[in-house]
Amino acid sequence: MFDLPGHLAAKADPALVAADEQHFAAIADSLRASVADLSARLDAERRAPGVGGQAALDRDLEVHRLAARLRTLRRFSLDLCLGRIVPAGGGDPVYVGRLGLTDPTGRRLLVDWRSPAAEPFFAATHAHPMGLLSRRRYRWTRGRVTDFWDEVFTADGLDGHAALDDQSAFIASLGSSRSPRMRDVLGTIQADQDAVVRAGSDGVLVVDGGPGTGKTVVALHRAAYLLYADPRLASRGGVLVVGPHQPYLAYVADVLPSLGEEGVRTCTVRDLVVEGAAAAAEPDPVVAALKADARMVGAVEAAVRFYEEPPTRSTTIDTPWREVRVTAEDWAEAFGAVEPGTPHHEAGEQVWEHLLAVVVDAHPDVDPEQVRAAVLREGELRAAVDRAWPVLDAATLVGDLWSVPAYLRRCAPWLTADQVRALQRADPTAWTVPDLPLLDAARHRLGDAGATRRAHRQAAVRAAERERMAGVIDELIAADDSELLLMTSLRHGDLREALVDEGDLPAAARDPLAGPFAHVVVDEAQELTDAEWRMLALRCPSGSFTVVGDRAQARRGFGESWAERLHRVGFDRVAVASLTVNYRTPAEVMAEAEPVIRAALPDANVPTSVRTAGVPVRHGAVGELDAVLADWLAGHAEGTACVIGAPGYPGAPRVRSLSPELAKGLEFDLVVLVDPAAFGTGVTGAVDRYVAMTRATQRLVVLTSG
Repeated sequence: MFDLPGHLAAKADPALVAADEQHFAAIADSLRASVADLSARLDAERRAPGVGGQAALDRDLEVHRLAARLRTLRRFSLDLCLGRIVPAGGGDPVYVGRLGLTDPTGRRLLVDWRSPAAEPFFAATHAHPMGLLSRRRYRWTRGRVTDFWDEVFTADGLDGHAALDDQSAFIASLGSSRSPRMRDVLGTIQADQDAVVRAGSDGVLVVDGGPGTGKTVVALHRAAYLLYADPRLASRGGVLVVGPHQPYLAYVADVLPSLGEEGVRTCTVRDLVVEGAAAAAEPDPVVAALKADARMVGAVEAAVRFYEEPPTRSTTIDTPWREVRVTAEDWAEAFGAVEPGTPHHEAGEQVWEHLLAVVVDAHPDVDPEQVRAAVLREGELRAAVDRAWPVLDAATLVGDLWSVPAYLRRCAPWLTADQVRALQRADPTAWTVPDLPLLDAARHRLGDAGATRRAHRQAAVRAAERERMAGVIDELIAADDSELLLMTSLRHGDLREALVDEGDLPAAARDPLAGPFAHVVVDEAQELTDAEWRMLALRCPSGSFTVVGDRAQARRGFGESWAERLHRVGFDRVAVASLTVNYRTPAEVMAEAEPVIRAALPDANVPTSVRTAGVPVRHGAVGELDAVLADWLAGHAEGTACVIGAPGYPGAPRVRSLSPELAKGLEFDLVVLVDPAAFGTGVTGAVDRYVAMTRATQRLVVLTSG
């Protein structure tokens, strides 16, 4: 399994690799057996007779689990193995893998990277060896080991190991070429990163770090770790990962599946609301700031309450038996009886049921079911309730705030007259990005207007199905000529109910991003507004978040601490973990990027680079752009480049053209910055230049005009 290049021939010594070869052979045998076993079990589950209820859910979950594990085994084969650790006190090496694996006798061939037994593989340092004698990491290429690195923690560990390389496995991997998708870095996660990955999930954990510190790597591997460490997370809603933009989601799309986690939802803030796909940027910064204020979510609440005030006059309801007077006191009591926190439309049904009971109670001499049927048939009470507690549309509700000044003043009394005027617009439903949290808040507050109608239809369908099955059962019993008359058992009520086909019942299409989720990961979180934080908090009632960001990369500025920001939007359990080592950006690039951000933010958390590229930052003229890219492409058969600051540049294979905002969270071998002075002034311009410069992993070229 070792395919070492000529200059590493010394590492191919059988004394160094024979034990690994034997272990890999055992892994290969076990993999073949596991794939065959999983395939058979998966086929059996899929062929199993159809079932309903909890059994159907359990079957679907098992099919999903088996299929996901099978895909992981087929995706990686032997390169499931990341490396090995040797305990200092003696004993066999422990091999660490992407998932756990045993042979038919129960011998552990691989321990899952998320298990406690694997923690020293990532967390051991020379200062804290965690009981290790040595550690070995492999580099796999097309299913074979093309390099490996040994680290020893005691003098005894030198025996039987290759001479230590000048570069560690991690540093060597940093210099490799990038691709359009985030490369696999599991085997080289560092101790400071691993500590954050394995931290508990109670409350909010902020992962704060500058460019290149591995925040995104930590966030995604943490999602996989938490799902392993607490299997209940999956049944409580699973994990949601929120990224800054679609190029980011495409870039990280392979990471979680490569870790065996395919059920994690990923999205941007825009994706949480149906109007997000077409929402435009808000051109007026004053309007954007007003809508970003978390108090505007309170304005949505006030807008709904405007439609929840009881009538002040009595209403007369005619029935076949008498007139019933529903007084203002009855209305007030019905409105006051709504359970706190109930969505508007569901609460409307509570009001309806309360008033229907008032009418029924006014007929003590009549069968209550007859009264209910008559009231439903006449529809007079239903119409009165609908007028007093109307069905509302979220888009119309929010649009009214931007088109009816008096309504906005009532719902947001803190706004000045000038601010109310600024928020008005000719087309109230010409949605912009700052509108999205308010639309989302309105939908959560209103609830599903069709839920009750569906419930009524479901009851009708069930009744019809029961009646139909009763007829079928009568026919079967009539045709039964057996001595024991077995068909008479079908008259049992529970069995008749079980024959109703639940698949025929009308049901709502569930929004997969509506939540609730057990844990939410937010990357580039420094850009979120207070209103957007409220939007995410609605989807995770437990308050369990991993928040990833860098205050120095906030385009609108970030003058407070993470704890202050998050406390202000309702999170009361906040811990902060800082990453301070820049593993991605060469020191040559950071030497030029640091003054750019410190000019605007003197206290910016600028991380320290651990490597140099040996290539200085190049400066030139904008007219050299094509030549710079052509030279780089000719000299590099692999890798990716990005042009930042040249909108509409056509690019080429392996070359992308992005704005500074859309480049955030990504990385490229070559970055060409075009006219960075045009990015703007102040904090926003400085942040855009800093972010763009620090996307480079090998080389940065800055081209200016004039």
